Amino acid sequence: MLDRICLILTIIGALNWGSIGIFQLDLVAWIFGGSDALLARIIYTVIALAGIWCISLLFRERNEVIAKD
Repeated sequence: MLDRICLILTIIGALNWGSIGIFQLDLVAWIFGGSDALLARIIYTVIALAGIWCISLLFRERNEVIAKD
């Protein structure tokens, strides 16, 4: 379950980076009151931690990941 949550958060982060690259619009900052706002910084940190967790998916055996689903 934690793997799926982290993957979802990582996808959200990727979509935010895509919106920055394509439209020059930071959706997290826009929704939560600027990139310096406390809530936006918390969201950035949670997404970063999810991305770090997803690194572990690269080093797991394929059968182990399937068995846990």
